[in-house]
Amino acid sequence: MNPNRPSSNRPVYLKLRDQIAAAIIDGAYPEGAMLPSVRALAAEQGANPLTVAKAYQQFQNDGLVEVQRGVGMYVVRGAAERLRATERETFLREEWPEIRSRMQRLGLDPANLAVVL
Repeated sequence: MNPNRPSSNRPVYLKLRDQIAAAIIDGAYPEGAMLPSVRALAAEQGANPLTVAKAYQQFQNDGLVEVQRGVGMYVVRGAAERLRATERETFLREEWPEIRSRMQRLGLDPANLAVVL
């Protein structure tokens, strides 16, 4: 979900999944909101509809959305918090160690970063 994560090797459906997850976490698609149709999102993103369907399937498999046949796909209750927790764990496990190492190499003290920013 992290749009800043190096993504050159990530499949397009995972990049789309990350964008949608960020939108859910940010509240663009709150609990109970209907996601754009596969065709609408594919057109908006310039993606193949099958790629969008694969990204949506991932959310369905994870229990973050529910499908109402013939109507659409809706964000389930608690989806944003579950996504936030998963993204937090992924960041701390995969991204933070690399960032921390780079900060040490550059002589950056985390305590002083608030002043710089």
